[in-house]
Amino acid sequence: MSPAETAARLAAARGAALRGDQAAVQEQMEAMQEDFRKSIRLADPSRRVDREQARAAARTVPGVRSVVWLDHENLFATVESADARSFQTIDRICVALEPLGDTLGVVVNLQNSSARNSDELATLSRNCQLAPGERAFLSRERKIDVVDAQTRAQHKANQRLSQQSPEDLERQAESLRILEKSTPSVHD
Repeated sequence: MSPAETAARLAAARGAALRGDQAAVQEQMEAMQEDFRKSIRLADPSRRVDREQARAAARTVPGVRSVVWLDHENLFATVESADARSFQTIDRICVALEPLGDTLGVVVNLQNSSARNSDELATLSRNCQLAPGERAFLSRERKIDVVDAQTRAQHKANQRLSQQSPEDLERQAESLRILEKSTPSVHD
């Protein structure tokens, strides 16, 4: 909420108070409270998404195979293809959940159930109302994948090295020896 918006709401509340319009004062104060709650990314606890209704709604999204809640904020869905494992599918699930409550309190996690490698199996996650990587106030990031992205990347690099020919490995070893011989030692 910008300072100008806050000032406008305060002015409207003050004007309503001077007119004796308590309902308008209360309306402006509630609107300011709602603006503040949104600005700090705090999910509305009075509008929690019903879990069973959310599971049913998410299952209607094309490409979704199964849906389960991991905890009070993390909805986990498996999808039938690599194409369905996308932020567009997360958007579709979030839109399906909107009539059920405040989706700021929901993080959707997608995993491809027909993955052929670790990259396709990696879980894609996002809060319904925020950009990837952003979290709601008091929301903790939940690790879904058993093997994290760094470990997968290191494994791929190791596989590439092990697939090199003996000639390539010998050239690399020779380059390392030349580099070591031509680099002055700290003790010299």
